[in-house]
Amino acid sequence: MPRKPSHVPAYRLHKPSGQARVIIDGQHVYLGRYGSPESREKYARILAESATRQATAMEPPRSGGLFPGLSVSELILAYWRFAETYYCKDGKPTKELACMKEALHPLRHLYGATSARDFGPKSLKAVRHHMVSQGLSRGVVNHRVGRIKRVFKWAVAEELIPPSVHSALQAVTGLRYGRTEARETEPVRPVADNWVEALRSYVSPQVAAMIQLQRLTGMRSCEVVIMRPCDIHRDGDVWSYEPHDHKNRWRGQRKLIPLGPKAQDILKPFLEREPTSYLFSPGEAEAWHKKHRPIHCKQTRKTPIYPSELRARQKAKLARRSRKPKKQKRDHYDTDSYRRAINYGIKRASKAGVEIPHWHPHQLRHSRGTEIRADYGIEAAQVTLGHARADITEVYAEKNLQLAMQIARETG
Repeated sequence: MPRKPSHVPAYRLHKPSGQARVIIDGQHVYLGRYGSPESREKYARILAESATRQATAMEPPRSGGLFPGLSVSELILAYWRFAETYYCKDGKPTKELACMKEALHPLRHLYGATSARDFGPKSLKAVRHHMVSQGLSRGVVNHRVGRIKRVFKWAVAEELIPPSVHSALQAVTGLRYGRTEARETEPVRPVADNWVEALRSYVSPQVAAMIQLQRLTGMRSCEVVIMRPCDIHRDGDVWSYEPHDHKNRWRGQRKLIPLGPKAQDILKPFLEREPTSYLFSPGEAEAWHKKHRPIHCKQTRKTPIYPSELRARQKAKLARRSRKPKKQKRDHYDTDSYRRAINYGIKRASKAGVEIPHWHPHQLRHSRGTEIRADYGIEAAQVTLGHARADITEVYAEKNLQLAMQIARETG
């Protein structure tokens, strides 16, 4: 038989006592004199608490300021049940869930058996020192400590620990530059255009197109890899690309990326496909590499092929056939496979005698921001990169030192 639909527990009269009551999870809760405003208020509050409890699958808040004696490991487990549903997009876990797991690992390792109520600032500093000793950079350590604080903040909201625990942890500030033993990382710099141009000959047309589009528009890697024909509005002389998923979608923000004539010329060879198909396919890139792979003919071989080598080739061929089938290529690149494709291109160039310094896709965004800032100003760079605040653009767009040098040359 189908289950009965869930219903809201009724506000009832207990005739012998004249009190109002409600039945929650099989228990009779008395609310006070039937019909009084106080009983109505208590009834509404109990319903709200019950709905919150069912949505979060947590125990009901305990009255009298008493909190469950959870250990840190138990607190992490409770938070993880929440995180698995919260850090999820389109039915798949986001990268934040993996980052949270990495942040909580040293916390559970060092203080798993400790009572969550006894975890204080010195304990958090000990966890932070452990991260530093593992060779993590200062920025990574600060981010992971922030995630640990977020767990305790959630626990306060669920009334699992006293508010004083999270308040005390807030006193632990982030590591400062030059005042810590934590490793420092080099800031992301723009990539030179000659390196970008040199790489195009050693990657597939799909990867080359993504590189050029990022350089021309300054869009993020996660936005260029998911381009589809249906997301590109081709009205007017300037097209616009609206990613169906982007970094700030969870904030309800809409993003439009202008595509000028140069970007349009790059896109045109990839637009003749199903509207919802991705433009840049790893499968198509692999087929291109196979087609353009150098052929080593017998005429170019200097030594004869001996029977032992033929037997070894036949044995390897049979082994490949019996092996598990190769994993099928995805229908589109992700940020990691896109970055690896660039690295493979740099290695191919090196084998061909062309030395290209290592660089990654995110540097293309910095290159575009720096270029726009030098030609049109910081506000134009902010609009192009899609930042809400100009101070964020400062990180991406290098200051125009040539202008400062010109001023010094003329007036200094």
